[in-house]
Amino acid sequence: MPAGLLETALSQAYNAIVLTDADLGAGGCKILYCNPAFCRMTGYTAAELMGQTPRILQGPLTDPAVLQRLRACLASGQPFEGRAINYRKDGSSYHVEWITSPIFNDLGQITHYISIQQDITQLLQAQKMQALMGLALDAAPSSVFITDAQQRVMYANRAFAALSGYAQADILGKKPGQLLHSGVHDADFYQSLQSSLERGQTFKAAFTNRRKDGSLYHCEQSVAALHDAAGQTTHYVSVATDVGHFVAREQALQNLACRDPLTSLLNRRAGEEALQRCHAAAQVSGQAYAVIMADIDRFKRVNDLHGHAAGDRIIAAVAQQLSQSVRSTDAVVRWGGEEFLIALPGLGLPAALELAERIRLAVADCHDAEVGRVTLSLGVAAGPAGGTEIDTVKRADQALYAAKQQGRNRVVADCAAPDGRPGNISGPASPT
Repeated sequence: MPAGLLETALSQAYNAIVLTDADLGAGGCKILYCNPAFCRMTGYTAAELMGQTPRILQGPLTDPAVLQRLRACLASGQPFEGRAINYRKDGSSYHVEWITSPIFNDLGQITHYISIQQDITQLLQAQKMQALMGLALDAAPSSVFITDAQQRVMYANRAFAALSGYAQADILGKKPGQLLHSGVHDADFYQSLQSSLERGQTFKAAFTNRRKDGSLYHCEQSVAALHDAAGQTTHYVSVATDVGHFVAREQALQNLACRDPLTSLLNRRAGEEALQRCHAAAQVSGQAYAVIMADIDRFKRVNDLHGHAAGDRIIAAVAQQLSQSVRSTDAVVRWGGEEFLIALPGLGLPAALELAERIRLAVADCHDAEVGRVTLSLGVAAGPAGGTEIDTVKRADQALYAAKQQGRNRVVADCAAPDGRPGNISGPASPT
């Protein structure tokens, strides 16, 4: 290679290059050549560096152990690779990474050393900042996880582990949507999420996710796409805040608003809304529904003889029996005082009569230590029958009145029932 081409290559090299002699005596090796990159890195001119030892670059923070290892390698003819803190001409420090190699002549003797160096101050600062960011993310109170473009988890912080129950090792390389899927959200919810990410928009919503143990948790969660310089999606980051305590408080407030405090049944207002939904669903589906009106027999006498505390106890006991007798889709309502309403979606009159009779028998089998035997009278009506839900309730109430008139402790069907049977009375043969 022509000498001129080699000199041009060295002078234009990106990395700092310095050539010294091989004198390892007390003064140290002397600089014989340095390229412009080395001058820019150190702040010295080439004229100022010629004949100087590289020790001119050392200072208080230069690690003596690194220098000792350097001298040992040079003395044994071995190449050296290391990092240290050096000092520029203006006294400012910088981190340098370098490789120093011996140059041998034809006789195998070391004649020079060549060193290729790079200022890694910014790199170390970036690494330090990256480590700091990692510590900050891990200490953050919000749940954070990061996925690649294929939505496989690359990182999850401690808050995520605490909230979801999944340690980082459990979820790395897996898709969070599969692990956290709760079944609460419909397909439109996830389609909206995907569409937002594809448009480069942040998706933020209230999520209900599933923990590792199967329990559900509620969070305010945002998912955003990260892009490279070309605009291509490289990662997704999700940040979530636990809002379970807010959800629990809201549910408690809803219960206060729609639940009867004594029985925990739906109160009158909530019961009317449930009845409206039941009637509307029946109109859409074309299926019947039924309503049972139930009243505790001779309840005024219970209050008069035993006091209101006993009356409340009897109401609560009957409410519990009603709740245990119906399906999860049925609505049991404390309609007022000792009167109850049960809305039975999708249930025809015959099945509703059977249920009412089972309820009557179950309550009649109960015995209060102070009050004694408690019985119910029940009226049953089917709907829709060309009217509104209010009409259905009125017919059930009329049937309940008939049950009272016919001796109590019995079930009576609406006289305008679709099967045409007048009364459909069940119960004991004699009044109780």
